[in-house]
Amino acid sequence: MADFFEIDFLDVETKKSGDAIALRYERNGQQYVHVVDGGYLETGKRVLAHIATHYGKPPQIDHVVATHPDGDHTAGLRQVLEDYPVANLWMNRPWLYADVLLSRFARYTNKGNLIHDLKLAYPNTTALEEIAIRKGIPIREAFQGAYIGAFVVMAPTWDRYMEKVLDSEKTGRVAEVAGIKANQSVADILADVFASAVNLVKSAWGGEFFPAGGTSAENEMSIVQYAFLSGNKIVLTGDTGREGLQELVNYAPNAGLVLPGVDRFQVPHHGSRRNVSTELLDQILGQRLENKPADGATKFTAIVSSAKEDEDHPRKAVVRAMHHRGAHVVSTEGRTVSTYNGAPARSGWTAIPNMPYPDDQED
Repeated sequence: MADFFEIDFLDVETKKSGDAIALRYERNGQQYVHVVDGGYLETGKRVLAHIATHYGKPPQIDHVVATHPDGDHTAGLRQVLEDYPVANLWMNRPWLYADVLLSRFARYTNKGNLIHDLKLAYPNTTALEEIAIRKGIPIREAFQGAYIGAFVVMAPTWDRYMEKVLDSEKTGRVAEVAGIKANQSVADILADVFASAVNLVKSAWGGEFFPAGGTSAENEMSIVQYAFLSGNKIVLTGDTGREGLQELVNYAPNAGLVLPGVDRFQVPHHGSRRNVSTELLDQILGQRLENKPADGATKFTAIVSSAKEDEDHPRKAVVRAMHHRGAHVVSTEGRTVSTYNGAPARSGWTAIPNMPYPDDQED
């Protein structure tokens, strides 16, 4: 069989969206299986069932990537590590850098206490580490320039990751005092509070508005990956924000990625407005088109992981922005979305129509 790829965005259905991506690709006669995030705890079994059903139950998963510590991405990976042979786990663990961080945290003078509280602050990452160590699965760092199979890590850089850990100050002690749940950042809490206050305004074709405030420090820790497979440029973003996307742009020449222009694009953070900007989308996906393209005349595919019950995602402004650059936009919302090139046929799977263009957007 010629080289191929298939990337499957599983639906993560709760009142809040999550991410669970399984992918298989073949290069030079060798097949690889790669899992990026695993949704919530109950999603992990569905990831494994999908791999068994559609990938022929391969002898191992070559790479598992936990993009960042939030529970809607990492909790389900516990089941994946427990129940399936995994060759490599890729994730970044802040406590490994306690020596560097210690002097930057005013409230800590003891390295052991800092490690302890960082592990409490990021319980899903801690749980994955414990399972991997027990099962002998190598844990590998995923900073800019690392190769995960055919994928190169575009973000985060090590330096910026350290800054995000410091920006977050999400140690167990801080979280306990502030009354913050371990999987929820301050930015996410504020987003929940003000979500209902968003108003919709009519807007002409090409009009875009994104708020000035960015996303959470945890989201900005996300591992961003790029691969060139079967002639297609593929970008997986996790929940990264504008800082991570800027690193993608800056590092693109080093990875052989010619921008603008991407063939498969994961819309960051379930289609949140605070993760993208007009300027960054212009650099990554291309300038806005003067007119709405005709049906079927799309330039690339944009995939959003968004739950059917999540009323806040995707944001209309983000869906519009994808259309403005010629995207065929699809969201999970109760179904698994598969995007592929040259992959084996699947009986019963049908094409998903382009998401309608919203005539209004959030103010």
